[in-house]
Amino acid sequence: MPVKVSVIVPVYNPGIYIEDCISSLQRQSLPPDEFEVIFVDDGSTDETPARLDALAAEDPRMKVIHQENSGWSGKPRNVGIEASRGEFVMFVDNDDYLGDEALERMYDYGTANGADVVVGKMAGKNRGVPVELFRRNHPRATVENAPLIDSLTPHKMVRRAFLDRIGLRFPEGRRRLEDHVFIAEAYLRAENVSVLSDYVCYYHIRRDDGSNAGFERFDPVGYFKNLREALDVVEQYTEPGPVRDRLFRRWLRVEMVERLRARRLLNLPDDYRRELFGEIHEVVVERFGPGVAAGLQPTQQVIAALTAADRYDDVLAFAEWEAGVAPTAAPGDIEWHDGSLRIGFTAEYLSGGEPMLFPADAETTPLTDVPKDVTEAVRWVASETAARFGQATADLLLRERTSAAQYFQPVEITRETVPVGDGEEVRLVLRGTATVDPGVLPRDGAWDALVRVKSGGWTKECRLGPAPHEDRPTPHAGVVGDRPVLPYWTTPHGNLSLELGARGKRLGLGRVEPGDVTVSDDRFRVLLPVHVTGDSQVRLRFVSSRRILETPGTLSAGADRPGSVLEAVLPEDLSDGVWRVAVCPNPGSDQARFAGLPFALRVGGGSVLVTPVPGPGVALRLARRARRVLGTARRKVNSRIRTGGR
Repeated sequence: MPVKVSVIVPVYNPGIYIEDCISSLQRQSLPPDEFEVIFVDDGSTDETPARLDALAAEDPRMKVIHQENSGWSGKPRNVGIEASRGEFVMFVDNDDYLGDEALERMYDYGTANGADVVVGKMAGKNRGVPVELFRRNHPRATVENAPLIDSLTPHKMVRRAFLDRIGLRFPEGRRRLEDHVFIAEAYLRAENVSVLSDYVCYYHIRRDDGSNAGFERFDPVGYFKNLREALDVVEQYTEPGPVRDRLFRRWLRVEMVERLRARRLLNLPDDYRRELFGEIHEVVVERFGPGVAAGLQPTQQVIAALTAADRYDDVLAFAEWEAGVAPTAAPGDIEWHDGSLRIGFTAEYLSGGEPMLFPADAETTPLTDVPKDVTEAVRWVASETAARFGQATADLLLRERTSAAQYFQPVEITRETVPVGDGEEVRLVLRGTATVDPGVLPRDGAWDALVRVKSGGWTKECRLGPAPHEDRPTPHAGVVGDRPVLPYWTTPHGNLSLELGARGKRLGLGRVEPGDVTVSDDRFRVLLPVHVTGDSQVRLRFVSSRRILETPGTLSAGADRPGSVLEAVLPEDLSDGVWRVAVCPNPGSDQARFAGLPFALRVGGGSVLVTPVPGPGVALRLARRARRVLGTARRKVNSRIRTGGR
């Protein structure tokens, strides 16, 4: 019986790292009878074959094929394709995992847009993934209108009939870049490619033991021989000209120039560096015309020119200079506005830890000749960076700490040249204001703010911070929808992060003073350091030594000061005694929790007085008595359950 999607997983000695992959496949929202998973065990020698056989015996969606080791992932994927029954096939590596709704969303998006290839948003845990490609959804993407060529890993959903119609399969054997050959041809021959960017479909993981196949040091001769095969595919399906040059530029930039930059080059042993440089030099001279390097950014053009001229020592010296270049991003004003958080920041590049300086009167000049030395190369890069400053950008991204899923936030940018000294040199400063709507972030947890700076051939990210402790902005927590949101500064580094679903002391309610609380007749009113928009329903809890009472309340935006106003009617049976007060700002949420307020109500003689929180000993005794009140009822229920169980 046909299914919608066949997931193909090549497997070789993954150990425990396959467990996250298996769990994510079992959690898929696509109905169980609409997908299958085909594990192709490529001669594993660990306990994985037995693990997979046991899995297949208990889960009818899971199938296992065992074969002798083929040396790489191409043959297992091809075997999986031949065994598949799905309308689409989805390729997953055994140490990666999928978002819970990945198969359903990608299938629906692909069928809605008639796609032969569906590319799902990726998150990289300790490894790089494409970023620009996933700024927005691309229902009808091509290599000309979207940066598809930035994503050449095999982790795509591909229509099976399309593969059979054009006879496309992965190159086999122990080799590199088989995915580049396969995906490049798929992009160039597909009737349509759809890019889904509003949901993280694929989590690309770097193993803690560093044993991912792609991270093993490669033989440069074999690697660049395989790279030439990917270039052959481009030549076969494109005409000479700008499109081909732009596609070739991807391999020149990512697989060659980037390997010869800064710390990535300097950290390699010298003998390996020289061998790598030699092979890259041969490919650059042999395969790339002048139009390929001309479209690179300034720093990349310099490295490409020095490489083509076979000047290894200058490439190494340029890498030593470039290793000292890094971005910095300083926070500005941070404040709530209509349920969104506005985050101001400035960003620029540093060189050697100091603000980078550029010529004030720079004009763009094509790099027609190879720089005579590194000093001239650096001077040209500085001039080009300043002349192109109008193209420089800074983005703010929020990255979920546990999964590394990241999302661009809307940013307004201005560019400022800041004169230095006698005015012949300037700093290039980007000023941005990002608008963050916490309600659209997909899940609770810690989200780190990063700034991505693009200027002069550098595209680098840094944390937003540090913010000096003495003058850092301290915005209140907010309640957006039914989700508490806390902007905070990390310790000890002082970088900006958001905690979604914050609760307890993290909400900052300890800053409430007794003077912020008023009681009039049966009405209760508190000024809270919490941002809200409109009115929202909350839950109040009153705890004495003998009883716990709850009542609804309303949280409203403050009219004349930051924060909000909590109002409620006191419970009718609030008896004489001391009552601690707690509030739940999101009673309708699955993650609802009460947070204690730093005052108590003393009831007696027909009056209610607001007092500071009792001392630790008194508070502890009250808490113990309250727990006993609740615990007695729970023990009775649990006793009945245990007795019934026996």
